[in-house]
Amino acid sequence: MPEIADEAVEVRAFWQELGLPGLIDVHTHFMPERVLDKVWAYFDAAGPLTGRPWPITYREEEQQRLDRLREFGVLAFTAMLYPHKPGMAAWLNAWAAEFAARTPDCLHTATFFPEEGAEGYVGEALSKGARVFKAHLQVGGYDPADPQLDAVWGLLAESGTPVVTHCGSGPVPGKHTGPGPIGAVLARHPRLRLIVAHMGLPEYADFLDLAARYPYLHLDTTMAFTAFTEQMAPFPPDQLLRLLDVQDRILLGTDFPNIPYPYVHALRALAGLGLGEEWLRAVCHDNAARLFAVPGSARDR
Repeated sequence: MPEIADEAVEVRAFWQELGLPGLIDVHTHFMPERVLDKVWAYFDAAGPLTGRPWPITYREEEQQRLDRLREFGVLAFTAMLYPHKPGMAAWLNAWAAEFAARTPDCLHTATFFPEEGAEGYVGEALSKGARVFKAHLQVGGYDPADPQLDAVWGLLAESGTPVVTHCGSGPVPGKHTGPGPIGAVLARHPRLRLIVAHMGLPEYADFLDLAARYPYLHLDTTMAFTAFTEQMAPFPPDQLLRLLDVQDRILLGTDFPNIPYPYVHALRALAGLGLGEEWLRAVCHDNAARLFAVPGSARDR
């Protein structure tokens, strides 16, 4: 595991050289300890949804993980959590609200599942200040166009609340992954601020097509472009310049702490795309600062 002080120097040098006040990471995981333990055990066992061995680089206590992000200079981050069955979401949301209350640099995160009462607890989470939601179609195994979720998507679209959604078919396909199922939701709710996790891998081009069609759709960089991901789902070189077309809608995400490499590697992978410093500044800070109105992170341009 990287020494926190040593890696922090490298991470901070990355954003300081870009003239940024820090990073904003829209895809980090914090969840109840017993839930995270089960997630880590699944990765350790190389479960069927991971597709390959997946060592956890930052297997630390919660406070140590928070200290790392702060030492890295991450100004705001999320607590991505998600249910895999009915009856979990409301309980996870209660935990997330408490976590956000004691963690002011965390963007208050919530989640949902297609079940009776989903509209009610999503509305409650919004009333308590939830700023971003997570939907994991691969783990949850549900159709995002399930009628039980239509009112939920409507609430989120109307309120302008972003939803980070694992809807691509990587690392392994799910019954309802790919651009088709979530595309049906966007057709019904075109103003939904959907953030496609992992750049939609491996259907990168298809999700860039959706981004061209829906101006409120964003993508996060979580694990995309890294050596680990390029081995199984390489980003198509002929699609690279399209990332400039949606420069204002790509957001830094990392999957911290559940990544099989150091945090700084993800940043270097973005720089290695050769898309320029303006692109990096937008992706690593400016787009998320604008989308989430992150206080205290404005900078002079």
